[in-house]
Amino acid sequence: MAGPTTAERGERQQGSSGPPPARGLRRPRLRTMVILAVVAVLLGVGGAWVLYGSAWLRVRQVSVSGADVLTSAEVREAAAVPVGAPMISVDTDAIEARLRRKLPRIDTVDVVRSWPHGIGLKVTERTPVLLVRKGGDFVEVDGEGVRFATVAQAPKAVPTLELSASRKGSAAAGFRRFGVDRLVREAVRVAGDLPAAVAKETRTVQVRSYDTISLALADGRTVAWGSGDNGRAKARTLTALMKAAPGARHFDVSVPTAPASSGS
Repeated sequence: MAGPTTAERGERQQGSSGPPPARGLRRPRLRTMVILAVVAVLLGVGGAWVLYGSAWLRVRQVSVSGADVLTSAEVREAAAVPVGAPMISVDTDAIEARLRRKLPRIDTVDVVRSWPHGIGLKVTERTPVLLVRKGGDFVEVDGEGVRFATVAQAPKAVPTLELSASRKGSAAAGFRRFGVDRLVREAVRVAGDLPAAVAKETRTVQVRSYDTISLALADGRTVAWGSGDNGRAKARTLTALMKAAPGARHFDVSVPTAPASSGS
């Protein structure tokens, strides 16, 4: 049997030998990768310098919004924002904590960066719902029972708390059980549930015990409210009762399903 011809052997040799490795392509790829890495490093260094080292992005002004009783100057002083420092380095959480600690009147605060040069302080002040007498001054208490400020002059349309709970006889046990703070919170709870029209006229919230809370209105009328429970139902009942008996001087909504009015 005859072997492969010379032409066939040549074809086999050509088929088995592939193209030579493209060694020349590896160098451009490696060079490109090195260039890209250098560019990335330069961009990182340049960006860090712009944020931290340059004079372009530094704190130059501090704005205050939402302040009512507090002045903008008081808020700025308590915030102690580092004017001149890089914007990126300002610790907004620390500023918020500092404002709440130094100015208890502040309920919420949001510290925001206003690029390229400003820091904004957005504050919300606490609103007093009751006043507690302290000597000749008044301690403001908000809707959460927080005593946040002492003022020399009572704010308008904010009732004064009169805590007259007896520490003797049968009432003494209740006083010891609930304590002053709990009774104050109950008074705050009642003040927060009052109908708007009644709240404006309320001058005193009197607390004799946990379930004996009453109101003294500006025109001399009184309201027996009872405990702080069922506040919304009591508010609706009181509104309806006052409309039904406009000449009454005393209203009792301590049991909202069985209200009563008296006097004329």
